[in-house]
Amino acid sequence: MKLKLLIAAVVIIAGLFFANRWLSAKKEYIANVPAAATPAGGTVREKFTVGFLPVTCHLTCPVTSWVTEHSDKGTQFEAQKFQDLPSMKEALIARQIDATFMITPLAMKLVADGVPVKIVYLGHRDGSAIIVPVDSPMKDFADLKGKVVAIPSRFSNQNLLMHRMMKKYGMKEGDITLKELPPPEHPTALANKVIDAFIIGEPHAAKAEMDGTGRVLYQCGELWPEFISCGLVVRQEVIDQRRPLVEELVRGIATSGKWLDQDKDKGAQHRKDAAIVVGKMYYNQKPELLDFVLTKDVERVKYTGLEPPRDRFDEIMDLAVEMDILPRRMEFEEYCDTSFAPDLETIVPPFEHLPDVDEVARW
Repeated sequence: MKLKLLIAAVVIIAGLFFANRWLSAKKEYIANVPAAATPAGGTVREKFTVGFLPVTCHLTCPVTSWVTEHSDKGTQFEAQKFQDLPSMKEALIARQIDATFMITPLAMKLVADGVPVKIVYLGHRDGSAIIVPVDSPMKDFADLKGKVVAIPSRFSNQNLLMHRMMKKYGMKEGDITLKELPPPEHPTALANKVIDAFIIGEPHAAKAEMDGTGRVLYQCGELWPEFISCGLVVRQEVIDQRRPLVEELVRGIATSGKWLDQDKDKGAQHRKDAAIVVGKMYYNQKPELLDFVLTKDVERVKYTGLEPPRDRFDEIMDLAVEMDILPRRMEFEEYCDTSFAPDLETIVPPFEHLPDVDEVARW
């Protein structure tokens, strides 16, 4: 009897595992083959998947997904959540997805390694912070010397910022120990005194603040104005074969960004709506955390002015090569395509509130 129960349990667990794998798998993009069934009206709506991590730098992805899901025209852009950068990178390489938000130096590294992708837009500006213990006496960057500081990835702009600042303060390699940790682990590691500080994108910085274990030493925009973290990365095959699709995607992302910033000086209700829908439906995070990031200080993160800037990317490229993160220097056009970035003056968000936001709020 016990043996039968054990076998049954193993079969159930295996079944759940493969079911989860199947549900999480993305259908590979196939040109001219709609993923949606033909509705009663006869109009076929294509679906196209875009990857994201549950961070504020990728917020426009689920906002765009939610809006297009509740629309009856155009492409439905489906947001697919990843929990870490390695799995996201491998999915992009294998063409399990053809577009994703990703830290920009990692996208550059993929291009250097021969993966045909381009950065076509940014995720946001600023939206990262250096966090220290709430009771720490540290007051400026110099106080981080001799400390252990967590970074999200060797290929992150947060890592580049730390080296940029160490150089500015005359510090040498090793004066600050930089420790790679998955972003969700940063607040806990700080609370448990495993690290002395961390530099991360939101909402992980705000998590430590709300928990009462951390405080902001610097917003990254104070150290590197208009700080860049992530960009929207698209496979070159899609750019070449489906340009109108990429134009529609980027314009949708830009529209979501303009909507998020549209009323930020008048109560930021748009951001409050996004915190509810994205927190509950996409990030599996408490809306209060996203609301804190997006509305406590509306300048903490910006979602407009997101055309990839050549001068800033040249600086990122030079730093990455100097740090041996990239094997060679590449020209801007090799890894970036700004031709899809729309003129924001031509964009009028077609919605005031996110669809069904009141219903989602009641759940």
